[in-house]
Parts: sequence; structure tokens; C-alpha cells
Amino acid sequence: MISHVVWDWNGTLLNDNDAVLTAVNAVCADFGRAGLTWAEWQAVYARPMRVSYQQILERLLDDEEWARVDKLYHERYDALLHTCGLAAGVPAELQRWADSGRTQSLLSMWFHARLVPTIEHFGLTGYFTRIDGLAGDVGGGSKTESLVRHLEAQGLDPADVVLIGDVVDDAVAAQAAGTECILVTTGAMAPAALETTGVPVTNSVQEALRLLDA
Repeated sequence: MISHVVWDWNGTLLNDNDAVLTAVNAVCADFGRAGLTWAEWQAVYARPMRVSYQQILERLLDDEEWARVDKLYHERYDALLHTCGLAAGVPAELQRWADSGRTQSLLSMWFHARLVPTIEHFGLTGYFTRIDGLAGDVGGGSKTESLVRHLEAQGLDPADVVLIGDVVDDAVAAQAAGTECILVTTGAMAPAALETTGVPVTNSVQEALRLLDA
């Protein structure tokens, strides 16, 4: 019986796809590569993120170049953050889950210092028992270790938890941590890629929570 949801943020609760693609294409332009369509970005999306950029830039990236890519991306993304909105059904679905007496928290691989005020801006902070973002300066890694720490910090039994996210790495992290996982098709990866994980794949936050109710 699932009693706690760990939410992903970007592409799951936040509809930021347009900002993501614009930021990716800012990196492409800086490296002299033609811009991508959303479908092309979904086709190469992977974690660690450096792998994705090495595919689209057709070159290996050393640590200095990867830091440059990450900085370029986030500068452009941050400039467009004000254009992003919440996913369909949010915050009503968060409220419905809370009203049922169950709990929820949020774990993102976006920078913690940017994540927390953004969630506060949308008025969602009070829904979450804990909010964790990336503590480092350079992003793009896997969520696995962060999820384990997130659960331990709250004293949660993984068997009582489901992680709801939008990329394959969410399913990988959930399996490693011992939690359930549901994926939504609203973010950075195509449905066909999500379905390879073997976990339930839904088209929205609402559908994901209805699976738990069922």
C-alpha cells in the first residue's frame, strides 16, 4: 500500500519542455551545431547527461567542456524559467493526495538553490515533507544515490514509496532504492523509451495517481 509519493520536478510537475529545448539549442549554437527538434532531443536524452551532448555534438567532452555545456544550458534555461508553468492537474492532484492522508516529497536533479524558490513561487512548498535538489555546481548525473539519501533522511520504508518521474533514470533509481515507480510521458523522453523499463507509463500526473488509487 503506497503511502508516500516522491515527485520529480522538471518535466513531471513543471512543464518546461520549451525552455529545455531552447537551452539545448543554445548549447548547439555555441558549438556550431544545428538546432534540434523536441523529438530529436528525446531520442538522445540519457543520463549521465554528458552522453546526450556527446551524441548531438559528435565529440567527446572533457571535464572543462562539460562544465561549459552545463553552464551554457542553465544560463539560458534560467532566463526562460518565467515562461514555464505547472503540468496539467497541478496543484489540484497534490491537494487531493494530501487530503487522502498520505504524504509526498520532491526530489530533483536541478540545482537546490534554484529549485526551492521556484517551488515557493508556485505556492507548492507546503505540500512536501522534504524538498531536495542538486547540491553541486555541475548537473547531469543519476538520481540513484540522491533518492536513497532522500528516503533515509525522512525515515521512509522504500516499500511504502513510489517515485513519479519522466525519464528512464527515475525507474533505475527507484529499482536501486527499492521503491515503486510510475513514469509520465510529459517530459524529456519518448514513450517507447520509457516503456523499456517495465514500470507503468502514463500520460499525466492525474493518470499516475489514479493507478495508485486503483
